[in-house]
Amino acid sequence: LSGGKNRSFPVPFLHPLYKDNLLLHYHLFNSGPPKRMIFFCSLIDWRKAAIIGDERLLLQALQEHWILALRQQTQFLWDAYFSSVTKIVLTTLEIIHDRVDSHVSRNRLLWNSLPGGLYALPQYSTDPAQRMIWLNAVIVVLWNCDKPLPPRNKWPSTSVPLTVIEGQTKMMSSRFSPHDVILTDAILSLDEDSVLSTNEVDFAFLVWQSFPERIVGYPARSHYWDSLRSRWGYTSKWTNDYSMVLTGAAFYHRYYHYLFTHYVPASLLTMVDHMANCEDILMNFLVSAVTKQPPIKVTQKKQYKETMMTATWGPTPPSLLSISDNHHWLGFMPLVHSQMRLDPVLFRDQVSILRKKYRDIEKL
Repeated sequence: LSGGKNRSFPVPFLHPLYKDNLLLHYHLFNSGPPKRMIFFCSLIDWRKAAIIGDERLLLQALQEHWILALRQQTQFLWDAYFSSVTKIVLTTLEIIHDRVDSHVSRNRLLWNSLPGGLYALPQYSTDPAQRMIWLNAVIVVLWNCDKPLPPRNKWPSTSVPLTVIEGQTKMMSSRFSPHDVILTDAILSLDEDSVLSTNEVDFAFLVWQSFPERIVGYPARSHYWDSLRSRWGYTSKWTNDYSMVLTGAAFYHRYYHYLFTHYVPASLLTMVDHMANCEDILMNFLVSAVTKQPPIKVTQKKQYKETMMTATWGPTPPSLLSISDNHHWLGFMPLVHSQMRLDPVLFRDQVSILRKKYRDIEKL
């Protein structure tokens, strides 16, 4: 820190060495107004991450919960805006973009809370009351098969519009393209061999409405650190925890289609297309990096476990390479382990079946 006449002590630049310390900002009032030297002060609320005061005032004793809150906010600001030159440049450009298009600019709340201003786009509503969600408003079939597209009269009749998009490139990454026909916030992603009952779909959608920022679904997987090989590993075994929910049968927000297409490096998308697999692992990395939270697993039937494990991955899955590349891209491991599974009320309780809303789930 440095000071002097007509100067102020600037907040120390956020660096890993400072992440466990408090940020102090004092003003010297020798003569004239103080000169503030705080980064992005127009949008970042530094009062939540720094102690700002007059050097002539004595520091009062700080309570532990306040110190913890300051440290947590400092860590968030570092991860979101200052951890690399790329993020600093992107933050600067986004601030300029908000000033130019002020009518659709992000407010300070988005810049100072998770997931941060670089992930929160103004064209997507942040107010849950403004979210217009209709389940099954449209069915979109992405036809990436090498076989020719069946004629229209061969498709089943549905009570909602059915749109078939024939992939031009037949690439796996096109699964998460932000197609214009997707108008609802909620997306139910299904593989061609997924088998879910209407009760399972209804319950998963009910859970997603409470956690729209997360992936909510059925098939769960987990990562672990392999100390013998000094690398991250991947397992599809049923254990007491998980860190990924595959998009073969899951709900998530359509906003992640935009991030997957425009934020993920082209090298990772090329890797997914080359292996024709692991796009769901990359999506889990992306969502966990944004939310800093694990996905949510809901009730699952054993038949889904037996068919999907063999059909999707096989004996030698290419997931180890995918996890390694995804970790290298982010520079840290974003996946978070969880032991929570959400089941319907009275699930498998010894009560009358007439008292249960999702009666068929237990029979599957």
